[in-house]
Amino acid sequence: MRSRRNDGFAAAANRGVAATRGDVVALLNEDAVAGDGRVPAAAELLEDPTVGAVAPRVVLAGRFLEVVFDDESWFAGDSPRPLGRKLTTATVGGVDVLSRLAGAGIHGLELGPTGERWRWTAGRAPFYVPLVDTNDELDLLLNGEAVRPSRVVDLLCSAGSYLCADGSVGGIGSEAPDDERLDVAEERFSLSAAALVTRRDVLARVGGFVRRYVAQYEDTDWCWRARLMGLRMFYDPAATVRLEAGATNRPGARRERHLAERNRILTLLRNAPIELAMAETWRKRRGGGDDGVAELLPKVLPRALGERELLRRRWAMRPREIFERWAGVDVPLS
Repeated sequence: MRSRRNDGFAAAANRGVAATRGDVVALLNEDAVAGDGRVPAAAELLEDPTVGAVAPRVVLAGRFLEVVFDDESWFAGDSPRPLGRKLTTATVGGVDVLSRLAGAGIHGLELGPTGERWRWTAGRAPFYVPLVDTNDELDLLLNGEAVRPSRVVDLLCSAGSYLCADGSVGGIGSEAPDDERLDVAEERFSLSAAALVTRRDVLARVGGFVRRYVAQYEDTDWCWRARLMGLRMFYDPAATVRLEAGATNRPGARRERHLAERNRILTLLRNAPIELAMAETWRKRRGGGDDGVAELLPKVLPRALGERELLRRRWAMRPREIFERWAGVDVPLS
């Protein structure tokens, strides 16, 4: 089924789920391709009634060249981020890939007042350059100089998600090489909805994704709600999904930051220990920022707290139990 308008991932996923009839329900992003056996493998884990959802290994589409510079890290002013060298150009076979560099060894794209672009590396930490389709030789040029990569790798997108002390989440293995470190099925705090598999009875208990989230944190909120009802989330590497990261639902950098931060606060207010939720809300209110979230808080706070009271009636566990079990337990891989 296809919607006539783009209401975001949360609404689209809810419509798709409503059209299904089976006991096992599988989601798959339109920019993802699933390997064989994903649903049967997940269904085995879902036979345990305490398991609420399962997600496979999600790998970024394409392959990547690994680059490691032998640079000592240095720091600018009071900033905690380690710096290496400034990259102003990056091409593979003549194709500009500066904005598509990935990994822990590269910082975000920065823009100057006259349109110049650059990215800082992070010392000796590796970063990754996407291979692109081109008829030319795949020469890698960084700042106009030829660079020999150390190897060609697949990069992970997600192997489940970890929980931070401020209530934010991150993808385990995000933009790290796909290797044997993530070959074991394990329980995770939450899962990406890009290839989530669950049961119909779980959906009946937990409900759908929150429509007004549009995108960002809708899967975290869903998994958190399920955990508060006593259900567990599992990562299963028996199946692999390849995802064209960012190919859909790209609202723009500022809009994306706005949704991510707004939805993080909403998710905390609905599910987290109330002390943490209120502390993060007031910190955001005082700190402001350019994402436009601080100005919304007086409006969204009463509604979110009202929703929390309704959700509380179905809790089988206390928010503090969930938070103490999972905050800081898993970490990103490099």
